[in-house]
Amino acid sequence: MPRHDNAVDFWRGFALITIFINHVPGIYFERFTHRNVSLSDSAELFVFLAGWALRLVVDRSKNAPSDGDVVARLGGRTLVIYAAHILIISIAIAMLAAAALLLDNPLLLEWHNAAAAFYDPIRTHIGIVALTHHLGYFDILPLYVVLMAVAPLIALLHRYFPRLLLPVSLTIYLLALSFRISLPSWPVSGTWFFNPLAWQLVFVLGFVLAKDQGLGGFVRRHITWIRWMALPIVIAGALMVQFQWWPDPTKVPEPRLLFVAFKSYLTPLRLIQFLALVAVMSVAYPYIQKLVPRLVPFFSMLGRNSLNVFCVGSILSLASQIARFVYKGTLAIDTLILVTGLLLLGLTAWVSEWRERSTSRG
Repeated sequence: MPRHDNAVDFWRGFALITIFINHVPGIYFERFTHRNVSLSDSAELFVFLAGWALRLVVDRSKNAPSDGDVVARLGGRTLVIYAAHILIISIAIAMLAAAALLLDNPLLLEWHNAAAAFYDPIRTHIGIVALTHHLGYFDILPLYVVLMAVAPLIALLHRYFPRLLLPVSLTIYLLALSFRISLPSWPVSGTWFFNPLAWQLVFVLGFVLAKDQGLGGFVRRHITWIRWMALPIVIAGALMVQFQWWPDPTKVPEPRLLFVAFKSYLTPLRLIQFLALVAVMSVAYPYIQKLVPRLVPFFSMLGRNSLNVFCVGSILSLASQIARFVYKGTLAIDTLILVTGLLLLGLTAWVSEWRERSTSRG
């Protein structure tokens, strides 16, 4: 049976919907997503909640899994995510190729870093399998694969040396930003858009804050005061985005990544503002339940089936980009894209749960 509706699944569903919308550049409805009033966006929320969910899987108070079970379960999950990534990348490349043929427009082959797959296919297909070549808008799952691959280390380190996990994670983060360390891409030269050495910190923070003891317990005991302290940070972030008050990267001291807003390295400006936003919005879920009760089951259903919904949403986003390219992205087209997308994401989640129920009965 599926889990009951809860705040984690609800906000994960929210993140999936906003990622789908924001992955269709220029769509009318992207102006209503929270990235327009926030230094951070749904990518941080998605990774943070993945860390939170990891805690629920590996650290249950009753019948806590053994070390071997933790490694096996998370290793299996890593393989599933990796297979899903390879599948949707293959579909995306085929979609771009088909669109280029049908529209007689070879420029479509160069969208989103896909050109190498067509003009240097041997090396690029090795890179795709090795996770060193990513397509634009399809680059968060490789990050998720890496995070889940190291998740057993995170879980076991916290199980035996709980006070070390956050300092180790923070040290890796600061070293990555201070010396601009990232994973290289290949065969196209460059680095990963989502740097795992930096983004692991928000994953670990989600894991740590999910617990009722330690840092998570401290936050729960003082959440009212934390919300009041976080509110000015959220407002300042909104003003920075609204009025483009960005720090001049040529005038800040070294290491510069500590003082600018840069998504690839999840720099402190983005991270601190995201954590402040989480603190402020953590009070909202009960009110949402009361004010729009029909919204909660839908969002939660999406969140419970996040991998399937994310994969379908990624394909739908690319299909929507192609549709807007062909039909010029009118408000009617954008509305059709949004409504169709939400229906198909909901259908994906419903079918996923239907299959799970059928399997359990069988």
